[in-house]
Amino acid sequence: MEYKLRHVRGDLFSCPSTDSLAHCISMDCKMGAGIAVKFKKNFRGVKELLAQQKQPGECAVLQRGDRFVYYLITKEKYNHKPTYKTLRQSLEAMKSHCLENGVTRLSIPRIGCGLDRLSWEKVSAILEKVFHNTGIVITVYSL
Repeated sequence: MEYKLRHVRGDLFSCPSTDSLAHCISMDCKMGAGIAVKFKKNFRGVKELLAQQKQPGECAVLQRGDRFVYYLITKEKYNHKPTYKTLRQSLEAMKSHCLENGVTRLSIPRIGCGLDRLSWEKVSAILEKVFHNTGIVITVYSL
């Protein structure tokens, strides 16, 4: 089962409604800047996320209809910066959830590379390592 990383230009929220979504947030679930604001507006559930008590390197999950929305917890506070290590750990946690729940399509922004300033080159290499044998198709949206 080969994993595939596709790149498209466009709005992440215009992806097929059957795709699960993912993005990075802090443990405090503030989501006050960048694409996180849209996630908060579209899927709500901040109390639900906080109740999961996830730590950096873990992944909080909301279910909305037939899709999952993954919140990769990559840092403690909104004003901190993530590390490649916490990003990778949270991607591993998301991968496990995807495989346990039959998720085969995932749409994401260039995770960790906007306000968090990680390098897309390194992040895409991590995605490759984490998802290479899963058969999951990941579509990366950039505006």
